[in-house]
Amino acid sequence: MKFTSHMDIALQEARDAATRGEVPVGAVVVASNGDIVSRASNRTREKNDPSAHAEMLAIRAACERLGQERLVGYDLYVTLEPCAMCAGMIAAARIRRLYYGASDQKSGAIEQGARIFAHPQSHHSPEIYPGVGEDEATALLKAFFANLRHLPRD
Repeated sequence: MKFTSHMDIALQEARDAATRGEVPVGAVVVASNGDIVSRASNRTREKNDPSAHAEMLAIRAACERLGQERLVGYDLYVTLEPCAMCAGMIAAARIRRLYYGASDQKSGAIEQGARIFAHPQSHHSPEIYPGVGEDEATALLKAFFANLRHLPRD
């Protein structure tokens, strides 16, 4: 089977998040046949929920849609390196492959910081493919935070 990246859809979700004033992160859960099962973007501010990260929402939606608690054989595309909370959920869901765009020096937990999947207590470690769509994902994040710095403070 030919590899097809779904990062373009995750990037659109990230752009949608930025339009709503959310940190621009998008995620897509994809079945082994290439079908998109769910897609989501950050909604922490909208929902007043610190766990409403794009990955969490996409995984929850996929599990609900499929009627199962695990996503064995499914892939996750996300525009930013997942944090420790999201990495824990990725492991719990048994995601097969994780593709992510921008590295997150501050909060990332895959190749930075906690390195959740390298920890001996991690129940599952997906195949990891960093840097997919990295340039556009990084540009979205930089533009978003640059705009925040120029907004008047209340």
